[in-house]
Amino acid sequence: VQLQASGGGLVQAGGSLRLSCAASGSLFSINGIGWYRQAPGKQRELVAGISNDDITHYADSVKGRFTIFRGDAKNTVYLQMNSLRPEDTAIYYCMSDTTYGHFWGQGTQVTVSS
Repeated sequence: VQLQASGGGLVQAGGSLRLSCAASGSLFSINGIGWYRQAPGKQRELVAGISNDDITHYADSVKGRFTIFRGDAKNTVYLQMNSLRPEDTAIYYCMSDTTYGHFWGQGTQVTVSS
């Protein structure tokens, strides 16, 4: 499974961004996709995840502000981020949980200015 993440950028506090994660390859093996982030000097943390039957879960820090959803093509997962805060600044990664293991996409930088 290959993942292509995109959509990061620079935004002011209170603004919005939408990240995309497009999956290709052995799509039948995917059990779910998650978005993670890693800020400088911090460990990578789970932000949001979505299973194959569209069950979602979120980190407490983003509940009510971020939404993870699947596109019409089903092979693309989006992370809609609203009411962004400076503490959301990080490199965001998508990860697929598959029957063959975990596969990571390249990161996309999100910077929120105060």
